Amino acid sequence: MKALESFAAHAVAIVATMFALYPLLWVLGLAISPAGMASEPALWPLPDSPSLANAKAVVSGNPHFWTQLANSLIVSGATATVAIFLALPAAYALARFRFFGAQPGLRAMLWTQMFPGVASAVPLYVILDKLGLLDSRSGLVLVYATTAIPFALLQLKGAFEGIPIELEEAAWVDGASRVRTFLTIVIPAARPAIAVTFLFAFMSAWNEFILAATLLSRESAFTLPVVLQRVVGEHAAHWGVFAAGALIVSVPVVALFYVAQRSLVSGLTAGSVKG
Repeated sequence: MKALESFAAHAVAIVATMFALYPLLWVLGLAISPAGMASEPALWPLPDSPSLANAKAVVSGNPHFWTQLANSLIVSGATATVAIFLALPAAYALARFRFFGAQPGLRAMLWTQMFPGVASAVPLYVILDKLGLLDSRSGLVLVYATTAIPFALLQLKGAFEGIPIELEEAAWVDGASRVRTFLTIVIPAARPAIAVTFLFAFMSAWNEFILAATLLSRESAFTLPVVLQRVVGEHAAHWGVFAAGALIVSVPVVALFYVAQRSLVSGLTAGSVKG
């Protein structure tokens, strides 16, 4: 009976994995297909004669590609860094201190997460226009930080609440100040949660399209999601180039996931159990 249950569990897991990977194989098949199109549905979507022509078209066919790649990397990295830098002390204060306005302020930040980013596109455009930050990396970082900071704050608050207060009290007895305790004990203890929060903030900025397409008009200022959208035109769609571009755009995020994989599980569960 146990052997049958084990076989059934493994069979379900294999089918679920194949179900999840099959669309990715279709994207890969389109990316390396010489024609750039899937002729008809097939059990094995990869072409018999793979080609890198679509990938070359993405990189060499766009004179601004490396600038646009740098735009995405800088904007996403800066957004995640700003979010972590500002959220760390605020989250610690909310987790350790009781003061007037803490809970209403936290609820207000939660409310801001209920509205889609496109709802604020017009006022953000007007604000950046008045500040002279349209078509700039700084303006995009400022816009993305408005949603990344509340997310990072909520994530890190839960992580800090999961760190025993006794660790800090022991440091205070030894003469350490509150700031030193925060820097040398609390932050290292919350490192997995910080890594995961940074990763999700980076991914959110890396994949964002609507605001970037609204706030950017110069081709050299585009981020990669905007570039990908331009491949699919009103009258024609180069799906092979689009698929190759999607795979290239995914490489930095996959690499970041690989680097931070040790922190993913512990970071996602940080703060879920107190005490």
